[in-house]
Amino acid sequence: MGIEQPLWIPSGEASRRTPLYQFMGWCAERYGKSFSGYDAFYEWSIAERADFWSGIWAFCGVKGERGVPALVNGEDMLGARFFPDATLNFAENLLLGSGEGDALIFRGEDKVRYSWSWDRLRSEVSRLQQAMSGLGIVSGDRVAAMMPNMPETIACMLAAASLGAIWSSCSPDFGEQGVLDRFGQIGPKLFITCDGYWYNGKLQDVSAKVRAVADVLKAPVLVIPYAGDAPTLAASLGDGRTLDAFTSPYQEQALRFEPLPFSHPLYILFSSGTTGVPKCIVHSAGGTLLQHLKEHRLHCSLEPGEKLFYFTTCGWMMWNWLVSGLAVGATLCLFDGSPFAPDGNVLFDYAQDEKIAVFGTSAKYIDALRKSGIVPRQSHDLSALRLLASTGSPLSPEGFSFVYEGIKSDIHLASISGGTDIVSCFVLGNPLKSVWRGEIQGPGLGLSVDVWDDDGKPMRGGKGELVCTKAFPSMPLMFWNDPDGQKYRAAYFERFDNVWCHGDFAEWTEHGGIVIHGRSDATLNPGGVRIGTAEIYNQVEQMQEVAEAICIGQDWDDDVRVILFVRLANGLELDEALRQSIRTRIRTGASPRHVPARIVQVRDIPRTKSGKIVELAVRDVVHGRSVKNKEALANPEALDLFKDLEDLKN
Repeated sequence: MGIEQPLWIPSGEASRRTPLYQFMGWCAERYGKSFSGYDAFYEWSIAERADFWSGIWAFCGVKGERGVPALVNGEDMLGARFFPDATLNFAENLLLGSGEGDALIFRGEDKVRYSWSWDRLRSEVSRLQQAMSGLGIVSGDRVAAMMPNMPETIACMLAAASLGAIWSSCSPDFGEQGVLDRFGQIGPKLFITCDGYWYNGKLQDVSAKVRAVADVLKAPVLVIPYAGDAPTLAASLGDGRTLDAFTSPYQEQALRFEPLPFSHPLYILFSSGTTGVPKCIVHSAGGTLLQHLKEHRLHCSLEPGEKLFYFTTCGWMMWNWLVSGLAVGATLCLFDGSPFAPDGNVLFDYAQDEKIAVFGTSAKYIDALRKSGIVPRQSHDLSALRLLASTGSPLSPEGFSFVYEGIKSDIHLASISGGTDIVSCFVLGNPLKSVWRGEIQGPGLGLSVDVWDDDGKPMRGGKGELVCTKAFPSMPLMFWNDPDGQKYRAAYFERFDNVWCHGDFAEWTEHGGIVIHGRSDATLNPGGVRIGTAEIYNQVEQMQEVAEAICIGQDWDDDVRVILFVRLANGLELDEALRQSIRTRIRTGASPRHVPARIVQVRDIPRTKSGKIVELAVRDVVHGRSVKNKEALANPEALDLFKDLEDLKN
């Protein structure tokens, strides 16, 4: 076996053209520093956070009043305050563009296509801003949307943010209770919905669900036309109106932007809710803006006018991340529906047609492509595509290889990981460093990321908890309905004092990269040895016979034993020969201790709306415990497949 080589090495000339390289030189001159390379610059970004984040503000051209202190009480994670005297408006910073060039391009499967110019976007936001003001919406009010990922959704968010209202959204495929579990907690002043949506080529009617939700929320309803009958739906609601009726009384006028504190609440995002009612995580306008500008400009090298695409719904934080691309002046390519409708080429058709430069998706999608036999590099012109981002779950080493073998050989692959909790990434891509198979390139600038053992000591060469040891701007402001902050502290600061514990099981690599082995609360612990579930998935999901897998620890004989559930491909049945093949693959590819005690076939595997498998929910079902919030799942009926399995009784 030869010596391992990187999958991608940035060229020196291309590296010097990146915004990250230019920013390093800019900071060296501005602050009188000399950086020997990226690693030294990263260490400086941690040691001098006030200067680093002030630099981001200036270099990225944030519009607002920065004030004098950039950071106060910086050593106290919960007490730190970034830019306490600053004022800005998030929407203003996303609407700096103008003209007839495309701001938003939309595709709804193969059913709907249209685009909005920057001038059209500003015009729509202007009229929505006036209409929302006319409804009495003011700073601090909540605006909730159950919407597809379409231009009207972004315009509504920007109009709300321009007034200082707090935006919260979910996708229209959420069930009635799932919507109420989220929006029912925050008391929205306006509820925005579509009249229907397309999924897998089929029209999905939402009228009954909208009426049921509206009856409980008791807020005015704005119905956006998309795939149904907006006038009829609006007329059936007590206080409903269509988009045309809402905005037609108003003519476009100069946009006005409420100057607001850096820490003014912008978004309420929700935890997955698979272990109870979703937590309402409140994010600040300033923290979100600075963090996203840093990630888009420096880590993704995003330039004004480039096309940015991320396959996401409005119920996943990657939608919020995508929208911030407007602050760079990028054109956002929006897609709503199934990534396999009308067939598995639809997203790469989009990338080819629009010359998308940055293409984001989930690790599960890449794996599904790999197993489908689709090879985009052979069927599509992807010459404009320079960066592919993957998140949602750990991207397997085989997924890394497939990107270079099946999608494009000369591309920056950025596996990224962070979450709803920080509306951004802890670890992500780096255009100045090589890409190694199976590894995330490293931590984000300005984020003091580390891996700690159970005793709170830094680890090198071992697996432990992913932590962040210093405050950063995109930490949540609070949880909604958590007045004393108890739930917030318990979520992130209970494990280690004054240190953010993220709940990921991770390890450093010899290249300075990171491998995420899964959620630490789903970590397996047979015989007291900690095993990440991703280590098992990386092996079994390479097998063509296995379409998907989920792994849990079952309490057994005063210990824990590993149970692997598999969904097989092409109607296969699990026999002893295949079980042995799976065991052998895991034993040789991972280690003997990773080999499951039981391998069980199931017809389906439960997952959240954003496609993440739910190990904790399956574990609860196997142990006879109730799952508290099935509404958070895309396919809750799949949980029934794990009840009272004979294979788990001996």
